[in-house]
Amino acid sequence: MLSTLGRDWLPRIDRVLQHFPAPRPVPEAACRELCNFLDLLVTWNQRMDLTAARSEDELVDLMLADAAMLVQGGIESGQHWMDIGTGAGAPGVALALLAPELRLTLVEPRQKRVSFLRTALSTLKRGDVRLERRRSEELATGACDVAVARATLPPPEWLAEGARLATKAVWVLLARDPAPERQGILADREVEYVWPLTGVPRRAVRYVQQS
Repeated sequence: MLSTLGRDWLPRIDRVLQHFPAPRPVPEAACRELCNFLDLLVTWNQRMDLTAARSEDELVDLMLADAAMLVQGGIESGQHWMDIGTGAGAPGVALALLAPELRLTLVEPRQKRVSFLRTALSTLKRGDVRLERRRSEELATGACDVAVARATLPPPEWLAEGARLATKAVWVLLARDPAPERQGILADREVEYVWPLTGVPRRAVRYVQQS
């Protein structure tokens, strides 16, 4: 069970970031903010069910590893990313901390998670990150440059919805599911990796409109 606040967050964060070295060093301030975010998540999780993680290792992997993988591959400054169905903020909050050059919107329909995220963004002084309480189907077509989601919808459904929302690319974050396919959409990048602390195999596929 998650109980102890601040239990060795920094060594765990360092292990994840060393596994996915970013194009430039991650500032110490961002690591401290990640610690604050994890502490806040543990505190809120004692009152309401925000995460299925049952250990500190699992929580750090869940909230950080996918974001670190995305940042490692390079992110274009100024792009507008949307994290659809962000839940407790994965991978969106870590993306905001690791890549502040992004314009980022977190989209989440459930009120208790929105309340937590609003508090987290305020605590982290990230008023630049937008938070919308919506379902993806309520968002406009072409609402962002890049859309990302993890387990929001079955992968084929998410690919179709992400392709509607994003003008440049869609990221599909996968566990054991096969990479989906869709006519007119090309998978131009595929990354196989593991969550560093728990060894969980993962795969991420980026899709673009086929020219």
